[in-house]
Amino acid sequence: MKPETILQNQIRCELSKIGVVVRMNSGVFLTPDGRPVKCGIPGMPDLLFIGSNGRIAWIEVKIAKGRPSEEQKRFIKMLQDNGHRAGIARNTEEALRIINGEV
Repeated sequence: MKPETILQNQIRCELSKIGVVVRMNSGVFLTPDGRPVKCGIPGMPDLLFIGSNGRIAWIEVKIAKGRPSEEQKRFIKMLQDNGHRAGIARNTEEALRIINGEV
């Protein structure tokens, strides 16, 4: 399993204790008969957190050396500019800060 997948799973498990976490799959995958299916929006963060009192947060997961793409940076900025909690998390503590509006 890739290090980023391991980190994402750790964050998902931790945040699932206090809300609902949705993995926002994006990219291209092949159907069993080989047809490509494109899903998601370029730059969309990896996780959507839905918590109590309408609390919503978008989280892009990156390992320590990972860098967000320009599309990811633009998407996060657009979310923040529209009043949403959004950011990049490199560990569970950063993810918690994002959902608590501390980022």
